[in-house]
Amino acid sequence: MNTAENKRSVFVGIFVLISIAILVAGIFTLGGQQNRFEETIRLKAAFDDVEGLRKGNNVWFSGIKVGNVREIRFNEGSLNGGPQLEVVMHIEQGAQKYIRKDARVKLSSDGLIGNRILTITGGSTAAPAVEDGDLLATETGLSTDDMMATLQENNENLVSITNNLKELTSSLNEGEGTAGALLKDTQMADNFRATINDLQQVASNTVRATGALTQFTSKLNSSEGLANQLLTDTVVFSQLKTSAEQLQETLSAAEIMTKNLTEASNKVLTTNNGIGILLNDEQFGTQLKNTMQNLETSTEKLDENMEALQHNFLFRGFFRKRAKEEARQQQ
Repeated sequence: MNTAENKRSVFVGIFVLISIAILVAGIFTLGGQQNRFEETIRLKAAFDDVEGLRKGNNVWFSGIKVGNVREIRFNEGSLNGGPQLEVVMHIEQGAQKYIRKDARVKLSSDGLIGNRILTITGGSTAAPAVEDGDLLATETGLSTDDMMATLQENNENLVSITNNLKELTSSLNEGEGTAGALLKDTQMADNFRATINDLQQVASNTVRATGALTQFTSKLNSSEGLANQLLTDTVVFSQLKTSAEQLQETLSAAEIMTKNLTEASNKVLTTNNGIGILLNDEQFGTQLKNTMQNLETSTEKLDENMEALQHNFLFRGFFRKRAKEEARQQQ
């Protein structure tokens, strides 16, 4: 064997060793990613739709990879109305004590358009750690299809808003509507300025009225003012109270007087008393008038009779004697 063949054999041997080393490293690398050389436990979760999840996809817990999907199979309980698919996960034993029986599993994605993954979330410290073969509850996550549908709806809404904004700006430019009239109509702009001026005038008047009200309240709060005395001076309050009581007594007396006057007027208006008869009975008035006339006539006749008696010779001495006595008494 010559030197050239020896070199070729050495190179071939080195190449084979390097290839074997790369192959072993690849095997260990892939095995490590698939947890082939680590002790694991089996956990299960049931879904209606795995949304593209595949065997070998990763399982994450608290932001770190703790296992992978080992099997996806149909669930026997789906015949009774349960979830259709059951996913079997291999979880590292080192993470077992941190995952609780009340934890939940949801479908997620590795990035916006990355591979589907499973994420274990939640779990309370009061619950015990999971055991091999446990079935964890699931929750519905936001899928990529849902996000794309939401984005599509948002895009449609954005297009609609853009069209509406375009129509609005066109209307404004053409002077349509109130806003367009404000932009295009000079008369309306002048009216708007006049309105603003009026509002400013009203504001100025309000400020002046507020100042006057402040002065008025200051006067009310002055210790020399009547209002302050009414509010703070107990003597003035007592006097006002006494005056009010006296006024109440006066009103009561006036009420009694009014009642008495009412009763007296009622009596006057009736015919069962002398004054009522004089005021209301016309027949009695006529009779009284006739009586007074008769009395007057009788008095005149009596005077005439007395005059005649004085001139009668039988009574002349009597009347003369009486006249002398009256004259003497007057002296």
